[in-house]
Amino acid sequence: MGKGRLKAFSDAVVAIILTIMVLEMKVPHGADFANLVPLWPVFLSYALSFLYIGIYWNNHHHLLQATQKVNGRVLWANLHWLFWLSLLPFSTGWMGENYFAPLPVALYGAGLLLTAVAYYVLTHTLISHHGRDSAIAVAVGRDTKGKISLALYVVGILLAFVQPWLACAVYLLVAIVWLVPDSRFERSPHRGLSLLIQGISAPTLV
Repeated sequence: MGKGRLKAFSDAVVAIILTIMVLEMKVPHGADFANLVPLWPVFLSYALSFLYIGIYWNNHHHLLQATQKVNGRVLWANLHWLFWLSLLPFSTGWMGENYFAPLPVALYGAGLLLTAVAYYVLTHTLISHHGRDSAIAVAVGRDTKGKISLALYVVGILLAFVQPWLACAVYLLVAIVWLVPDSRFERSPHRGLSLLIQGISAPTLV
């Protein structure tokens, strides 16, 4: 089964998610800067989520570069990832509207964690479908950075009930870590053996 429809569908869903998020930013009733001040938490939460969605979209593209085929399990795993990603506008809006209160910040982190777990499942479903010696398996490697990211999400969720801004700093730190996509996913899947010989491993986004 080809990957074309999976990629097209995923791109469309990501575009819709971004559209929903920006529509949540309501235009203020007024024509001076004072009317914009109350919107700063909404804008900051939007900017953070836009960054995350952009990273996921970019790395999902790189992941599919190393993918030659998909099956039913891969399609469901991709839908599972898109489900959690599609909830990001809700948690983003709740966090921004409540000025980064503890519970909304914790829920936002929980959404990031579940999205990351779903992406991990998608990646390893693809590896299982292609084989342990495939290019995608070699590229993902031990996924150390991905596992560390999961742990940082948990730390951020717990910090949200102590100091929400520290939790947001942790979420931003994880985003910065994944900001630059790994270009090795762009290489031809047929080069998996040469990559294996070189001992190169690339992390899976989470």
